[in-house]
Amino acid sequence: MPGLKNATTSIVLALTQNSEIYVGAVTNIADVYTFSTFYLELKMRSYLGVISTDARVDDNVTIKTEILLSLMTPSVPIGTPKSLIAGLMWIGVKDGRYHMRHVCQDSDDLRTYGWTHHNGRDYGRQLIIDNGLTLETNFVKSKVEGGGYGGDWAVRIDVQSEKLSPDVDVMETGHLFFYVADEDENDISLSRDSLDVRESSLLASGSRGDVGGWQLHLESTNDVEIHYSGLRTPHLHNLSDLVQVDLAHQIRNLGRLELPDTPGHSSNVAVFQISATFPFGADLTFVSGTDLKSSRVQERISRLSGESLTKKLREKKNEFEDKFQTCFNLSEKIDAESVDVGKAAISNLLGGIGYFYGQSKISVPSKSGIKSDDFLMYWPAELYTAVPSRSFFPRGFLWDEGFHQLLIWRWDIRICLDIIGHWLDLMNIEGWIPREQILGAEALSKVPEEFVLQYPSNGNPPTLFLVLHDLVSGMQTGQFTAAESSEISSFLDRALIRLDAWFKWFNLSQSGKLPNSYFWHGRDNVTIRELNPKSLSSGLDDYPRASHPSEDERHLDLRCWMLLAADCLHTIVKLSENHGLGKEYGFMARQLSDFEILNKVRNSLLLRWGGPGYTTGLVRCMLDKILLKKSASFPPSGLCLEYPRYPVSQKVVMHFAEAYGAYFDFGNHTERVRLHKQLIMNGNYASQEMVREVLEMPKLQFVPHVGYVSLFPFMGKLIPPESGILEQQLDLISNKSILWSDYGIRSLSKTSSVYMKRNTEHDPPYWRGPIWMNMNYMILSALKYYSEADGPYKLRARTIYNDLRTNLIRNVVQNYYRTGYLWEQYDQKTGKGKGARPFTGWTSLILLIMAESYSDGWSISNL
Repeated sequence: MPGLKNATTSIVLALTQNSEIYVGAVTNIADVYTFSTFYLELKMRSYLGVISTDARVDDNVTIKTEILLSLMTPSVPIGTPKSLIAGLMWIGVKDGRYHMRHVCQDSDDLRTYGWTHHNGRDYGRQLIIDNGLTLETNFVKSKVEGGGYGGDWAVRIDVQSEKLSPDVDVMETGHLFFYVADEDENDISLSRDSLDVRESSLLASGSRGDVGGWQLHLESTNDVEIHYSGLRTPHLHNLSDLVQVDLAHQIRNLGRLELPDTPGHSSNVAVFQISATFPFGADLTFVSGTDLKSSRVQERISRLSGESLTKKLREKKNEFEDKFQTCFNLSEKIDAESVDVGKAAISNLLGGIGYFYGQSKISVPSKSGIKSDDFLMYWPAELYTAVPSRSFFPRGFLWDEGFHQLLIWRWDIRICLDIIGHWLDLMNIEGWIPREQILGAEALSKVPEEFVLQYPSNGNPPTLFLVLHDLVSGMQTGQFTAAESSEISSFLDRALIRLDAWFKWFNLSQSGKLPNSYFWHGRDNVTIRELNPKSLSSGLDDYPRASHPSEDERHLDLRCWMLLAADCLHTIVKLSENHGLGKEYGFMARQLSDFEILNKVRNSLLLRWGGPGYTTGLVRCMLDKILLKKSASFPPSGLCLEYPRYPVSQKVVMHFAEAYGAYFDFGNHTERVRLHKQLIMNGNYASQEMVREVLEMPKLQFVPHVGYVSLFPFMGKLIPPESGILEQQLDLISNKSILWSDYGIRSLSKTSSVYMKRNTEHDPPYWRGPIWMNMNYMILSALKYYSEADGPYKLRARTIYNDLRTNLIRNVVQNYYRTGYLWEQYDQKTGKGKGARPFTGWTSLILLIMAESYSDGWSISNL
């Protein structure tokens, strides 16, 4: 991994531009960007990520070349999102009509598609069932002497067709469309006017600065017919539209479903139609560095086609099976059907990793004085990341990524570190990271306009600390080899400046009015159309918060995320030489993990956490724990006392409501809110719309909704094993009238006033009842912890743990075999999959649940 060349920052003079930057386009990042509207942008000027074509990471060429060209554009069934792209289209039948398939989308209504095997680097097997059409794609990558940068790769495509019912017509001839496209718009040469693979396997060739000369070859043992079309376009995300235009022209003029066999002028895209009678298959081989004297092109092609390719794919499959067993050891824990679902989970998560390049749109504060637009462009950035869903969310999401990496670090620590490094490279000088990465035209085309702008005032759960906590714990317990531990330690040393800035951004920008309190910014306090204004920045979207957003809010989940971050930074700093910084983070973690402070604050003293280089934040300490005991370590270095804001005798309740036996948010709230239809004038037109009606004045109080947020102290293992409050949490979790279901833990209690209620006329309930795998994983992690900790509730925690784990595995596996997919969420009444599919982001955590492998995050270190 590359080092932080200079742990410094620089001011980048940047301007907005209108030209689009497309996914996979790679450019060298200059020190100064000049566009059209001046603004000052503060950017970290050292890099942690390694997937790039520039020279800044040439100390890690091995990893770069191994991953280059093994990456896939997440929304394309096969493809490589570097500047040279390859992909597959085909013609399928839906409702008796022909349809061109290209990008993954729910509307195609495929029976199933996804990776059954994928190692994240150089091998994958994918199965696609499109009604009666079955496609199997296998790819393998090879780095050989004499090849160019990035190596060679081969794709094997096998196609079969079956008649689903007697009254349904089935195609006798299949049509595949394999394309290669150069995003830098270098010319692609076709081998000859008429393509006959019986005479020559060469389809196309070209040259680039990174891979050198290259060739694409096709071999098939079947009687395949090849047609082609050369195109020139920068708009690769809608390439299928151009292909359909060519086909429609041919059908109208010639009555034939075939490409026109025209090379085009200075084409940067070459599309090859492969047609044959079912069943048939083809091997496509890409070789790089063909302009080198030692290239041995024919020898390399023969190694990646025919029987040699069959042998290579078999070896790679066996390697995957062996590694899967080593990493997760499922053979004695679950049945064979569940094991296959576990393989699909990790394979689709790895197969969904993509590379993106582009610029985020950043909202401009109203006080900025800029009048032309309501946004500015972030600097051009690259991102190597997993994605939640190839069809619905084929882009990076900050809080999702932490959960993704809980799986990926167990499979390939280097891929994990590289992805985390890329995310940290997106941080500005203030420590802010945009929560949703919409980079490039393809990503932008999939996002509703209302979600495009990113707001510098809004955060997102810092889940990457879950992973980093695991890595530190793994080093301390010997889970890694000496080489891996050294690499992790080196990465953490270089990343510390960014992690420190990230924490400080949260501690400054998201702090509440009370010490040790925080609230998510970004809620709409003037909306009239939302039953309960969403908190998108929390990741929990429509989960009910205070009915009237204000600065008086205290969000329990964010407080717990801050504890995780402080404790993780404390452990990282202890591994480094910055021991002074470690004391301050240790002090912060002690305060946030203090069980009495969490429940209520009394006899309190206000402290201000300052010192050189620190953003100011508030910390409240218990007098009876500090002043009366006169701890020798108080106050920590860098802290300065201020006069108390509250009288010593005043009691301030934080998050625990004794009457409910539950933890809650706090804020300006009323339960008497509803949506009702009202006549709204829009210009000269009137329409009936659902608007919010408040039936009583809100007041500062607990927000009495039991759900995932209520369980954060439990998930964070903050409750002492002997505490009666732990018993109350177990009661809430196991009660069928509250959170328990036969399929998992509900996101919101059945007793909530907004349980399964729409938030607007057009927004169905999202985090208001359905079952989500990431939260259930963290609940199981806590149950496992309490089932092993000495205390009076140990056996009960074990029983609940076993029942919940069994229910989750059974339901996910049954859904997978019934529908062919892992789902975004699961219905709390029926167990049926809901939302996006395939959702192989954090739903893939079902594999860790099968393996009983849980995160150490929030397992508070020895402070």
